[in-house]
Amino acid sequence: MKYPLFLRRAMLLATSCALLQHGGFVLAAQGDEAAPIVGTRPAMNTLTPQPVAAALRDTASASSPVAGEAQGNVAELMQMIQDTKLSELRTTYNGSYGASLFFYPREMTYYVALFQDKHFWRVIKSADVSRAEAIYAGFAQQTAQLADVEIHRTQLQAQKAYIEDIIALSEDRAKRLQADLEVARTQQAKVNDYQRQTQNEAAALREEKERAQAQLRQVQGQVMQLQRQTEMGLPGQK
Repeated sequence: MKYPLFLRRAMLLATSCALLQHGGFVLAAQGDEAAPIVGTRPAMNTLTPQPVAAALRDTASASSPVAGEAQGNVAELMQMIQDTKLSELRTTYNGSYGASLFFYPREMTYYVALFQDKHFWRVIKSADVSRAEAIYAGFAQQTAQLADVEIHRTQLQAQKAYIEDIIALSEDRAKRLQADLEVARTQQAKVNDYQRQTQNEAAALREEKERAQAQLRQVQGQVMQLQRQTEMGLPGQK
């Protein structure tokens, strides 16, 4: 059965609204207002800038396809990003890999993109929100797997830098200890020399003391002898 044109349009509009409500998306007002631009996410009837999509838009602008070339999904998505016709619904980053889910309100179409370092790798176009969400989930999981080596490399770089810092600190500590050891050795050598010198001086002083004592005993003997000779013949002298 064929319906009048206005009735078909009304039915299409009702179906579109139901799909939007089911997917949890809010479209900007139709008519003279522009479609939500890439890099924005509808929330409470407002649009919030998304720097990820903005960066992708810059990349798309710098890599826009040349007129006359065959247009695949990648080129189509890049052009639509450049023309700010899309809404960015989701984006996942793992390392330099990322996955994004875009929505083209005018045609109720979804674009799922897989990219590395903001360069598109794969783009899947679908009018089925469930399929688009499933593909996005798969791409997001793929980014996690692809980024494992990159993340591991980053961790190894950090560990290497940390070890190098520890080595530098240890080498500095070793130099300080070596300097202290050299000072100790130098001072110990001086102490040893001083000890030897002091011992030699003490030995010399002992010899001089012994000679002085011998000389004292000799002088004392002479004094006693002279004393006896002086007092010889005096009364009381034995």
